[in-house]
Formats: sequence, C-alpha cells, structure tokens
Amino acid sequence: DEATDPSVSEENWECIQRFCDQVNADTEGPLFALRLLAHKIQSPQEGEALHALTVLETCVNNCGDRFHNEMAKFRFLNELIKVLSPKYYGIWSSEKVKSRVTEVIFSWTVWFPQEVKIQDAYQMLKKQGIVKEDPKLPEDKILPPPSPRPQNSIFDTDEEKSKLLAKLLKSSHPEDLQAANRLIQSVIKEEQEKSAQVSRRVNTLSEVSENVRRMDELLESYRRHELSPADQETLQALSQRCEKLRPLLFRLASEAVADEEALAEVLQANDKLSRALGQYGQVVASQ
Repeated sequence: DEATDPSVSEENWECIQRFCDQVNADTEGPLFALRLLAHKIQSPQEGEALHALTVLETCVNNCGDRFHNEMAKFRFLNELIKVLSPKYYGIWSSEKVKSRVTEVIFSWTVWFPQEVKIQDAYQMLKKQGIVKEDPKLPEDKILPPPSPRPQNSIFDTDEEKSKLLAKLLKSSHPEDLQAANRLIQSVIKEEQEKSAQVSRRVNTLSEVSENVRRMDELLESYRRHELSPADQETLQALSQRCEKLRPLLFRLASEAVADEEALAEVLQANDKLSRALGQYGQVVASQ
C-alpha cells in the first residue's frame, strides 16, 4: 500500500526495495506479490496503477527467475490484458496506464524471448486490434537506484574480496573500517558500471530490432511503389540511424566478450542490421 500510495507523486524507492526483498525472502513471494500487483494495476486510480507498474518492473529487475517464471504464466498475463481489454477494465482505465501496460508486455517479449506465453499474449493483443503497433520503449526510462548489495554481487563471486571485507568489518581499528567502506564503494561502482553496460545493450538491441522491423515494412512498400514522400524521408532517416548504430554494436560486442550469450545477441543484431542496410542499398539503387 505504501509503495503504490496514489497520494504521493514520487516513487518511494526505499519502500519498493523492501517489497522486493520480501518477495525474495518468502518461498511463495512471487505468487503473492503478483496477485497484489495485479489488483493494484487494475485500480481505477491512475496514480496507484502507475506506481504498481513501477513496482512490477523493479521486481522484474531484482527478483530473479522465480519471479520471472510466475510472471510469465497466463494467470498473471491475463490480469494485465484485462487492463487493456474493452470487455474488462479497458473501458475506464486511463490511456497513460494502458500505454504503460502495453510497454511492459512488449518489453518482456524483447527481454524474455524464450517465454512463449508472453509472446502469445502480445500477439493476441495485436490480432484483436487492442495494440495497433509496437510501442517505442522510452530511452529515458526511470529505473531504481542500484541496491548497495544486489543479488549476484561481486562479493558473492569474488571469494578474495569477500574474505577481505569480512576481516576488515570485524576489526575495531578505525582505519580498517575506513578501508572496508572504500572497498564497498569501489565494488558498488564496479557493479553500477556493469549494470549500465547491460542497460546500454538492452536499449541498443531493442532500437536495432525496432528500426529493422520498420525498415522492412517501408522497403516492401517502396518495392510496390506505394511509399509517400514523407515515408521515403522516414526510410532515409532510418537508414542513417542504422548506420550510426553499427559502431555502437561493435563497442557492445567488445564489452560482451566474456559473456557468450550477450555476445551472441549483439552479433545477431549486427547481422539483422547489415541485412536491412544491404536491402536498402539494393532496393533504392535499383529504383
């Protein structure tokens, strides 16, 4: 209730983080959390629903596979769909809430491509005309500040640093406690940089996917000589933007060398981009 209080305009990140901690601590945390969040997202009060969506997205970032598995079931997805459907709450849900719900589901199709039920739910919304076109995920999307000790912290994977920190914290000497504080700060900075890299990669890959999809559509119309002058300008602008994305992908690939899965995603996106730009060059040159 505190985290989704509609009378407060700003997000209460401390409270939201406590909610996430409770989800992680409780065996059935994800199940109970998603029931509560579904109820709040369906609220007739716009502020309460928007806060609940922020809590949901923060849980997705912080609560791991158990939460993802529960969230990807039709039981929860149907509750989100009700917010959009005119047969249920879509008739009175605000446009802002419906737009955010659409963004959330679409972002999951990008970030969780292996979850078939999420893909099916989103495609059903498009077939029924409830979602007219894929939303553009905001580049300035607000995310919560990183937790001082996130899951899979460097202290969990670097045994040497973990032992050093434990030794320093047990000491009664002020200089040792200061050293412990410096060590914690350096690790937080390192984890923030890693988090920023992941965020850059997700945003860039999402933009590549959306730009390639749009270019494919416009090129098909171009081949049939059905492209308006305005759409021709859009197509040219897209090709220019895609050219600028190439060096970004090369940088992302160099950052992801140690992560095979992330590197594969970047290389796949680069292949799609190269194919789209190659087709653009062929079609425009031929006509």
